[in-house]
Amino acid sequence: MDVVLIPLVGLINILIELYIYALIGVVILSWLVAFGVVNSYNQFVATVQRFLNRITEPALAPIRRILPDLGGVDLSPMVLILGLWFFQGMLGRLVSRLL
Repeated sequence: MDVVLIPLVGLINILIELYIYALIGVVILSWLVAFGVVNSYNQFVATVQRFLNRITEPALAPIRRILPDLGGVDLSPMVLILGLWFFQGMLGRLVSRLL
């Protein structure tokens, strides 16, 4: 059982880490666009922004509906990252108990 379980959990952890990096990328890119550091009309920037929004928005939209409006501050990426870290910890403990 552990022949399949350990690599599967490792793959899930890698995918979660990549998703967290994508969330951080969305936040940083939105700051850079908001402060005028990068131009969103640039083709490369627009492509990266569209890609990151397409992979993160399905998870962020339900959190945004639940969180109260805080003006211009969006806490949904932070809530999602904390939730993903919590899930990683639970998954690690579950696997350690099974083995």
